[in-house]
Amino acid sequence: MAKEITGYVKLQCKGGQANPAPPIGPALGSKGVNIMEFCKQFNARTQDKQGKVLPVVLTVYADKSFDFVIKTPPAAVQLMEAAKVKGGSKESNRSKVGKVSWAQVEEIAKDKMADLNCFKLESAMKMVAGTARSMGITVEGNAPFATA
Repeated sequence: MAKEITGYVKLQCKGGQANPAPPIGPALGSKGVNIMEFCKQFNARTQDKQGKVLPVVLTVYADKSFDFVIKTPPAAVQLMEAAKVKGGSKESNRSKVGKVSWAQVEEIAKDKMADLNCFKLESAMKMVAGTARSMGITVEGNAPFATA
């Protein structure tokens, strides 16, 4: 028989660097989860993604056990890495902070495809390009799917 789910916890942790300090400790402690057990399992599973921000969805069961799913890094974080910038623009419509190519957008879209709510690569690329635009990052060149 399936376990009874008592709740979900969404966190963003750096790969291989989870510790019981805030924000992880208080979020898991309020649900009654063993914080150190989560930190050990998360760090073991994200050893290869050291230092990257990773969203985690934790499912908490009635017996205080848990499962978690590690998602791909947010598109904004990947865009900042690709454009080699520290952060987005405060006024994205006026001041631009960096540039990315459509090839880089395609690579990010392929990586994020499992976490996005779309079926075609073209749609995923449009989503990533929209994120870039809202951050003040210019996407250079013509879109490979645009028809003149």
